[in-house]
Amino acid sequence: MKIFRLAAPLVHRRDHGFRIGFGTRLRFCSVLAQHTIIRQETGTNRRTSIGKLARASIVALGAFAALASGGATAQQKLKWAHVYETSEPYHTESVWAANEIRARTNGKFDIQVFPASSLGKETDINQGLTLGTVDMIISGPSFAARAYPRFGIAYYPFIFRVGNHLIAYSKSDVFQEMVNEFRAKTGIQVTAYTYYGARHTTAQKPFSNCAGMKGIKIRVPDAPAYRATPEACGANPTPIAFAEVYLALQNGTVEAQENPLTTIDAKKFYEVQKAIMLTGHIVDGLTTQIAPHLWGRLNESERRIFTEVTQQAAVRATAQITKREAELVDEFRKRGLQVVEVDRKSFVEAVLKNRPLQSLGFSRADYDRIQAVK
Repeated sequence: MKIFRLAAPLVHRRDHGFRIGFGTRLRFCSVLAQHTIIRQETGTNRRTSIGKLARASIVALGAFAALASGGATAQQKLKWAHVYETSEPYHTESVWAANEIRARTNGKFDIQVFPASSLGKETDINQGLTLGTVDMIISGPSFAARAYPRFGIAYYPFIFRVGNHLIAYSKSDVFQEMVNEFRAKTGIQVTAYTYYGARHTTAQKPFSNCAGMKGIKIRVPDAPAYRATPEACGANPTPIAFAEVYLALQNGTVEAQENPLTTIDAKKFYEVQKAIMLTGHIVDGLTTQIAPHLWGRLNESERRIFTEVTQQAAVRATAQITKREAELVDEFRKRGLQVVEVDRKSFVEAVLKNRPLQSLGFSRADYDRIQAVK
């Protein structure tokens, strides 16, 4: 075994090939020893041929690079995308989670959160997980249901009684089955579920029951389950991208929309609507999803960190949303909006009659298991 001390940077010399440096000792195996840069023989330096010297220099430099990089892990820059405003808990808690993951992994993962559709509409960022253009997203599972339809049952109207029922479902065996099947099919890992809120309807004029919705042109997300309640009541559901809803309401492209109270507030839909009907037709949630190209290269410890941190962020955001929902009804009234308590039963009956589970491709067995979750 030969030991070499490298004292200066690698440079090319016209007369003697290459010289290696950096003041680092390198150990070479017996094979490399055949091509020593300077061979000691009875106190006399004998120079090897230029070709052997160049080859030895290149090998030595490679060995040095391996030593130099072996003790440090390159930082990985990741993109986390969503469509919500920077003021909303979905963003602020995503930023918290990004910083927490960085801290717990000793800086290995540098995650930048991109809010407000800055990396594309919700359809785009969902596709981005598969295409590799984003690494993480927060999104409603209705979009994931395009690839794995079983997820969509969470959007069947009135399937959840309240927000706590949805959170209990997110911890249930039936949901874990879905997560595992979704990952097996797509490679995407769902790590957390955040309460988004009960979806209510805003419009230019009030109504108090299902019949009052008839004929209204209402914006809905581009997913079948969101159309179920308006269709069951004879309205005209119109898919429009989330980022374009305010303008569509403002210019009269649609007359109404439906979203949780916190979103109505954050997106300022109350500025271009006159009434809020507390339909509560869907108790909505958002899933945190990790792309296959990222999840596949995480080790078990890193997977545990990503899962634990995103679940903690979901709990934090859920608490904020729940608190804010309770405050907003009175605030909207103070802003001059008419807030209407509707005949909820009329909506439930219309949905069960006109848009039964089977019409949306959902399983009665899944429905019953979700209803049984406490």
